[in-house]
Amino acid sequence: MTDPNIPPPERVVHQTTINTAAPERKGGGGMLAFIVGGLIVAVAVIGWFLYSGGRAPAVPEAPEVNLDINVPAPKLPDTPRMPDMPRPAEPPTVTAPAAEPQG
Repeated sequence: MTDPNIPPPERVVHQTTINTAAPERKGGGGMLAFIVGGLIVAVAVIGWFLYSGGRAPAVPEAPEVNLDINVPAPKLPDTPRMPDMPRPAEPPTVTAPAAEPQG
């Protein structure tokens, strides 16, 4: 047993603080690529105006083409003749069936 007259040992409370840095942002590359691409296009347009004198390239004139083609058409064979249709005044004829012998 412990002596009640002795004060208890002093308690030491340990406190741990962890400092973490915010995660590094990896985005933003798309915007940078867009800006760099825009600058490249702007430099290309400026260069085109400087080297061409600011005017559009001359379009060559199309040569005049005059063709006269005379080719005889091939002779096609005559189409087969359609059979004659019956005249509308003639009604169709139906033969009566032969009588069966009874037996």
